[in-house]
Amino acid sequence: MKLSATTKSIILEIICLLYILLFVYAAVSKLLDFENFKQQLGQSPLLSSFAEQIAWAVPSVELLIVALLILPKFRYAALVSSFALMLMFTAYIYIVLNHSVFVPCSCGGILEKMDWHEHLIFNIGFVFLALIGIWLQPTPYITIKKKLIVVSSSAVTSIIIVVVLFLISENIHSYHNKFVRRLSSAPATKIKDYNLKLRSYYFAGADDGQVYLGNTTSQLLMTVIDTALNKTTTHHITLDKIDLPFRSLTIKVKAPYFYIYDGMVPCIFRGKISDWKAKLYKSGSEYFSFAEPIDSTSMAVRVQKRGSGESVLGKVDLLSTTKTVLNPNLLQKQIDGLFDTDGSLLYSDGINRIIYLYAYRNQFIVADPKLNIDFRGNTIDTIAHSNIELVDLEKRGERKFAKRPLLVNKTAAVYGNVLFVNSNIPGRYESLEMWKLASIVDSYTISSNSYIESFYVYDIDKQKLRDLIVHGDKLYALVGNHLISYKLQPLITANYKIQRR
Repeated sequence: MKLSATTKSIILEIICLLYILLFVYAAVSKLLDFENFKQQLGQSPLLSSFAEQIAWAVPSVELLIVALLILPKFRYAALVSSFALMLMFTAYIYIVLNHSVFVPCSCGGILEKMDWHEHLIFNIGFVFLALIGIWLQPTPYITIKKKLIVVSSSAVTSIIIVVVLFLISENIHSYHNKFVRRLSSAPATKIKDYNLKLRSYYFAGADDGQVYLGNTTSQLLMTVIDTALNKTTTHHITLDKIDLPFRSLTIKVKAPYFYIYDGMVPCIFRGKISDWKAKLYKSGSEYFSFAEPIDSTSMAVRVQKRGSGESVLGKVDLLSTTKTVLNPNLLQKQIDGLFDTDGSLLYSDGINRIIYLYAYRNQFIVADPKLNIDFRGNTIDTIAHSNIELVDLEKRGERKFAKRPLLVNKTAAVYGNVLFVNSNIPGRYESLEMWKLASIVDSYTISSNSYIESFYVYDIDKQKLRDLIVHGDKLYALVGNHLISYKLQPLITANYKIQRR
């Protein structure tokens, strides 16, 4: 169908107006919250090394294109530039979705409301709008053949730029180490997959017959499922004191007791799983972020020091009126003492030890219940120093990561003398394609600080492992909204007890 000159002109004006609205809104939103935009770019697997330059370049180019679109004399150049820029954005999203170890958050304007697949469709639509605009734009001295050459060369150049950024990015250099995992045998065998329907569950505990699940959206609801993953029961927890300013209640089960705490109040309740009624035992002491039961009357905690906010490991006696006992020498500060010391707090009944695994470095701490350190162990990767950069967002009153930190250890579990670590670092010879299909769990003998073996926990519906717990020869994993049980083989379970010489 042949379009009239008037119709072509109207379509062209609409396309230019859409691009003007898009780029003005996107550029202004970035500049108004510039520090946050730069921080989001710093989280990108492709752009973190160039976040400062790109943070200024992108809104500047967008506004320059807007100015050129407004001037009829430069509209053809503006449409070609719009096509090239949107194609770069599209190629970037495609690489992030298909070839990156992780997918960062979105950044800028209305795109923050979309997920990455919606971004991709949105950008492809604007790429085609630019092509239509280039075709419709009157260019007396430029033939259709020359337009095709310009568009083709712009497309190739745009894609090459993004690919080069990917090849020299931290996605390649930071996320691969020289260590080699042992993956030859099958130390864990999948038993059953149970659909929980919701992703808000977390592990509160496990024993010989049951797995206990807390729920972040129904904070006083306890879901109990048998270890065969066949039968589920729910219990509503009642507290003897409810007039506290609760912010986020967390449940821990150590049969026959359960504990419920909110470190921002702060408060700790204890009750028996026979009736799920809890009594307030501790309130008004130091603020804490994690608590792990040691025995029926004491808990290991990670406390935030007043003033500095630095993290310190401590112990709370539920039956004592004394303050929390702290050992400021356990956690070692590398950068700020808060973000760089983040990690997982665990306790093993089998060896009567507190274990703390750092999130951003290859180290864990083993201490006795009196907070005396036994030793500092290491995971098999080579990240000894926390690779994080922080920025203060004054307008928001927040401190955040300036770029995406190199997360070494995602989550962990312990049983007896074995530490299970969901690692985030690929080793030598490991395919990134496999990392897109599964999460990896490394196992360690704690007492001898030795690596045992690794195994995969496969994704479900493109959702990755988010929590795990171990009891006996069973490992339970939360993957998306699924609870999965695995049977651990003697290769691992033989290490549960400390071998006496």
